[in-house]
Amino acid sequence: MMTTDVVRVQRGTFLKEIAQLLAEHHISAVPVVDDEERPVGVVSEADLLRKLLGLTAVLPDGHEQPRVTEQRRVRDDMRKADATTAEGLMTGPAVVARPLWTIVEAGWVMEVRRVKRLPVVDGDGRLVGVISRSDLLQIFLRRDRAIREEVLEGVLTRTLGLPPSAITVDVADGHVTLSGFVERRSVIPIAVRLCRDVDGVVDVLDRLEYGIDDSQDVGP
Repeated sequence: MMTTDVVRVQRGTFLKEIAQLLAEHHISAVPVVDDEERPVGVVSEADLLRKLLGLTAVLPDGHEQPRVTEQRRVRDDMRKADATTAEGLMTGPAVVARPLWTIVEAGWVMEVRRVKRLPVVDGDGRLVGVISRSDLLQIFLRRDRAIREEVLEGVLTRTLGLPPSAITVDVADGHVTLSGFVERRSVIPIAVRLCRDVDGVVDVLDRLEYGIDDSQDVGP
């Protein structure tokens, strides 16, 4: 799902150049990398707009000291107000993902860390791609026909070795219904689990029948 042709900038890249890159490539943020292509932060169009408008956090009124998190945010905004390069404006350290993460893992990290995109890094920490919220949403826009083909041909036929004529697969808005006949009952939960892992599948309804109930452990 990740984008591998990643637009990136260096710590010393000037803000005007970053703005030009965002506009030219129709993107909303760029990762900042060090000399070894390791992400150290991210600069977004929101960061640039705040810099352009001269917006900084305002300390709360009253005698109480602001909370630690508020103090950090104020210091961070003041630092960004004086920034002229990516290093000064970026939000860091970068929150990153790994290539073998599942879509669920990436989405969970985005939600918890409140970020809209994740640089993807290899085992050495070098940038190999970027995944964004819009990339994740593409899964739910996948056509039912494509989902049906992968479930029937990829999961049921190739992976489980089931005859395609024995099972009917119906897909409507990502909801998969399996009906038909399998020889052994133990195959059914495996089939359902594998079908749920197919990109674009929202849920799986099991209407399968079986010939032999081998789901119970046989005692000595």
